[in-house]
Amino acid sequence: MAHLNDETLDGLDTAAEPVQGEPLGAPRVRSPLADDNLLAALEAILFTAGEPLTVKRVAGALQCSRDGALAALETLQARLDTPERGICLLHLGDAWQLCAKPDYAPAVRETLEIKRNVPLSAAAFEVLAIIAYHQPITKSYCEQVRGVDCAGVVNTLCQRGLVEEKGRLDLPGRPLTYGTTPDFLRCFCLESLDELPEIEAEAQ
Repeated sequence: MAHLNDETLDGLDTAAEPVQGEPLGAPRVRSPLADDNLLAALEAILFTAGEPLTVKRVAGALQCSRDGALAALETLQARLDTPERGICLLHLGDAWQLCAKPDYAPAVRETLEIKRNVPLSAAAFEVLAIIAYHQPITKSYCEQVRGVDCAGVVNTLCQRGLVEEKGRLDLPGRPLTYGTTPDFLRCFCLESLDELPEIEAEAQ
């Protein structure tokens, strides 16, 4: 994990035009975000966003390189990973998001008066698994695998934010394709789809 160090901070300097009359080799003025305020600015950006942010968007906001932004994100993630902190920084594929730690979900739920969501049905879990392992796929593909209509289940998964439209196939009727969302990764504590459990081959 590439945490911030002196070399990384140097790489976060903003590019500046040489000042006229400035002697060659003179040190550049460093951006304020390249100092102690960098992680504080990053935390403020992630908190305000309220949604997953890609490394590219973070780098643009901090005016630094992609590697510099990634190093800052990993450093902030490590700093938040302590028992006395109530929030954590989740890595969701190429995106990052601040979230409350699961241990404090009851207190957060009571404070915000959030009702517990109705659990997904067995059918919904089946369809979600099919989409997760074979995405992007169409509803008809899910129906071929399960042998029953899946339109209602897919719509429910879309409403829950676990599945979303990914585009259309270049076939007659231009059927929609579906895939999982960053919320799916967060709900199942995954950083990427590569962390999905392997499917055991059926016995011959």
